[in-house]
Amino acid sequence: MEVIIVADAAEGAREVADVFERVVRDAGPVVLGLATGSSPIAAYQELIRRHREEGLSFADARAFLLDEYVGLPAGHEQSYHRFIRENFTSHIDMDDALVLSPDGGAADPAAEAARYDRSIGEAGGVDLQILGIGSNGHIAFNEPGSSLASRTRPVVLTESTIADNARFFASREDVPQLALSQGLGTVREAREIVLTATGENKARAIAQMVEGPVSARWPGSALQLHPKVTVVVDEAAGSELELADYYRHVRRVATEQSLTPRS
Repeated sequence: MEVIIVADAAEGAREVADVFERVVRDAGPVVLGLATGSSPIAAYQELIRRHREEGLSFADARAFLLDEYVGLPAGHEQSYHRFIRENFTSHIDMDDALVLSPDGGAADPAAEAARYDRSIGEAGGVDLQILGIGSNGHIAFNEPGSSLASRTRPVVLTESTIADNARFFASREDVPQLALSQGLGTVREAREIVLTATGENKARAIAQMVEGPVSARWPGSALQLHPKVTVVVDEAAGSELELADYYRHVRRVATEQSLTPRS
């Protein structure tokens, strides 16, 4: 992993956007994996700015979302289908028909999950996946206990995830208890991954993901098995990293030597 510790969310957004811009400009037709929730919003805003002010084009891109709530139709104000359009894709030149997500309203969630998983492979796989991480270590909706080889499937959300997401709904009782989520095995098939997190409430999850044992207890730790992951965290989110000084040293030397750092 390359671990980048930044001063604040704005600097982190620029680092994440740099990764996106490199892939979009260099890869030709590209498949992006898009996360929802609060973690990637600042990066999406920076990418929108680069599109409008610097000509960064997404015209050759298509996208797959990580997850969707079960029981919410696409037009629901809290659906991730709607979220990604309101916060990112409707503000750039990506074809809306190529922004794909699981159907949370499907009559058979398990069959829909399998269909969606196949569709990612049929598109050639994801070139770049952006991720956030939950305070309990989940990525996408892979809660603690998820198989490290899991595929896209229906998942039951933990009480902590429901509590974290309740702020987006009228009440805690309105938060769906089920979601369709790409599995940890699905996510790790992306050719490149960038994960971003801010805030002290993410510090333990980040430390376990980067430096802890690979374990279903901390699903994000599965990313240690991926060959090309960039982790971008602010000082608060990185505050429990025991090797923080080393990560800063790696970053400094790599910048001086024009290398791509890897821990």
